[in-house]
Amino acid sequence: MPCSEISAILGGPQGAGLETSMAVLGYALARSGHGFIADREYFSNIKGRHSYIHLRISSKSVPRSLTYPVDLIAAMDPETVFTHFDDLRDGGVLIYDKATNDKRLDSILSVEEPLKERVEGRLTSLGLEPKISSLVSYLRNRRSVKVIDLNYAEILSIVGRKFKLSPQQVSRYVSSILIGAVSGLLGLDEESLTYGFTKHFRGREDLVSQNLEITTLVRNAIADYGVNELILEGPGVGLEELLVVSGNDVVAIGKIIGGLRYQSYYPITPAADESFTLEKYEKLDVGDGGSSLIVIQTEDEIAAITSAIGASLTGVRSATATSGPGFSLMVEGLSWAGMNEVPVVITYYQRGGPSTGLPTRGSQSDLLFSVFAGHGEFPRVVLSSGDHLEALYDAVEAFNIAEKYQLPVIHLLDKFLANTLTLMPLPDLNNVLIERGLVTEGSEAYKRFDLSSQVSPRAYLGSKAIMWYTGDEHDELGHICEDPVNRVRMYSKRMKKLELIDSEIPNSKKATYFGSGNPEVLMVGWGSVKGVALDAVETLKNKGIEAAYLQLRILWPFPSTYVSELLSSVDSTVIVVEHSYVVQLADLITMSTGFRKLRRVGKFTGRPIYLSELVRAVEEIRLKGVDKVVLGYGA
Repeated sequence: MPCSEISAILGGPQGAGLETSMAVLGYALARSGHGFIADREYFSNIKGRHSYIHLRISSKSVPRSLTYPVDLIAAMDPETVFTHFDDLRDGGVLIYDKATNDKRLDSILSVEEPLKERVEGRLTSLGLEPKISSLVSYLRNRRSVKVIDLNYAEILSIVGRKFKLSPQQVSRYVSSILIGAVSGLLGLDEESLTYGFTKHFRGREDLVSQNLEITTLVRNAIADYGVNELILEGPGVGLEELLVVSGNDVVAIGKIIGGLRYQSYYPITPAADESFTLEKYEKLDVGDGGSSLIVIQTEDEIAAITSAIGASLTGVRSATATSGPGFSLMVEGLSWAGMNEVPVVITYYQRGGPSTGLPTRGSQSDLLFSVFAGHGEFPRVVLSSGDHLEALYDAVEAFNIAEKYQLPVIHLLDKFLANTLTLMPLPDLNNVLIERGLVTEGSEAYKRFDLSSQVSPRAYLGSKAIMWYTGDEHDELGHICEDPVNRVRMYSKRMKKLELIDSEIPNSKKATYFGSGNPEVLMVGWGSVKGVALDAVETLKNKGIEAAYLQLRILWPFPSTYVSELLSSVDSTVIVVEHSYVVQLADLITMSTGFRKLRRVGKFTGRPIYLSELVRAVEEIRLKGVDKVVLGYGA
């Protein structure tokens, strides 16, 4: 019987083409009308260490989260088999290179020592030799796994001879063996697969034909194994217009839609890909009515934030993108923007810290840093996105809030959303509004920091107005002034913007509630927790547990009144879910509302929160009454 949903892992060495595999399969799945979500997990080196794609595919919808165990493992190398064999369900499917049967675990130098010790211990407990052939035999005979043992070198040599490719050239095509095997097992049609290659290798027909030759050989080979359990049923997602995008991509698209004119960055994972996307559309148009987009790679993050501030002062919509270590360097510039009421957007992709930490892994542990970073007090807005479409709209909203209230806005994202590839509907541009706030040409009497209004009319550098900017406290004109009465008036004017923002932004933009009105369990979270939390609500309901999810969108100024009223109105076990040790959102809720009856689910391994482990955590809190559960699944 065809499947409506499958989960899979595609693994291999970093730099061996896994991203190509996922991109081609993604386009092919979209073309065939199937939904998917795929997370890329990789080490922080450039090439060689273990990397994998964790993929979930559905015939009925676009999946929102990932889960274990998986139905399929497609391995480029023996390390993938050793690393993930326990992630495969009984009766699942394994694709591997049978030429590696004699490969031993201790001969694989790229495996980190702690993982090697755990795998060795697991194999010993099973009575297995630490060798691929022994492990594959165990999977086949004791766990009913269907094993597809291909000879990768033989397949590549056939294609190499046909297209007169050298062994070095053809070795780069291993990723297409996985594409052919996975597409064949899923029953994807050849037209969709051709579309996937053509879309990925635009204008390179030679690459398309060579890769299709490999996939045809592989699809024919796996047909002999008679494995039909993973064939997908007819699509229900449909062929309407959808985008195959990563989180980095959609933020870049949103910024362009929102009128971005200047983006600065210093390369840092996982933020840099956003700027790389923007660079593809960079242009300078000095003609009448033209529009420009300038993207600058600066010498460091200090230059990135300060140049973005300078661009904003001239009247253009400006932003910078960074991650934790980069944001740390930006803090003095952030404070300067706060003092001078500069509308600037900082797109902040969190990763594992502290210090360099886990540079290619995810985290949400920079929440409190984002809210309180800076010396002295000054207003800022911190908003977060829960999925790709929200990230696009929020990229526009960040500019609107920044210019309307004249302050820095931190758009808080994370690696999980940034590096996740999925299908997204086209945005409804009829609902996208551009708000530029109070703008004036100025006059001889112009006061940049006019105290007669909460938000002073803003003139641009280069306009008729004369103005002064300084990092010191200043008067209405911008001149340095240390008078205590003036200090109180200027300081209060800035800080009271938080009250204005809280009163003007509707609750619908501050938070979203999903589920029944009085659930047994209320999960609370933000950012990329959204997808797995919503799936957990559905799974728990099927288990007889009524659950709901409160997604916080505006994290600062914190929506204290709304959250306080909501939490006091439900008789539920309230569980805060976050990718951090402390579960910082729980502390922010208590600080802002006084509500203390909060249980916590945290994960700080740098891997995503998986549906299976979140459901178990909620059940453990309900049944055992524990205050906190720490999650840790994932390689």
